[in-house]
Amino acid sequence: MAEQDFGKARLEAFSDGVIAIIITIMVLELKPPHGADIHALVALWPTFAAYAVSFAFIAIYWVNHRHLFQFAQKVDNRVLWANMALLFCLSLIPFATAYLGENLTAAFPVALYSGFFLVSAIAFMSLGRAIAAHHEPGDALATLDAAANRKNWMGLSLYALAVPIAYIQTWVSLALVVGVAGLYFVPTVWLGAAKD
Repeated sequence: MAEQDFGKARLEAFSDGVIAIIITIMVLELKPPHGADIHALVALWPTFAAYAVSFAFIAIYWVNHRHLFQFAQKVDNRVLWANMALLFCLSLIPFATAYLGENLTAAFPVALYSGFFLVSAIAFMSLGRAIAAHHEPGDALATLDAAANRKNWMGLSLYALAVPIAYIQTWVSLALVVGVAGLYFVPTVWLGAAKD
């Protein structure tokens, strides 16, 4: 049992470190304005808006990741690689954020940004499935998984819809992305019986 806990602790510590680096990279992309007046600062609002949404997105994933691992009973190769896939997807967010900040109303950058959210959601869902595979039907995580499944499919559908909608109306696509972030603001485990 101690060996499993050690593996879980290492995975969580590594994930925390990667997520901290992702946030650091994003904040380093916030460059000060070239002018010294308020207009120069206001001109940076698209970059700051993209940063704020992405920061919230990463924070929500970190909180949900933490709560998900409260239920993890075993860390095996499937869990390790599913976690690495999630971290890989999240590590692309700083690039997408910088690209979106420079092109907030352009269809392709908005579609790409929405697409990165979609693949991150798929990766998180896969991680949840990998952890749930070690649980018996009817235990706390299995019950939680059923509740999370509805929310996950709704989120995936909205992200998938946001990608093509970016080519029709970029603001609607971005609104869908922000809406899904709101959906996950309260982790599903908080709605169930989370362990402390």
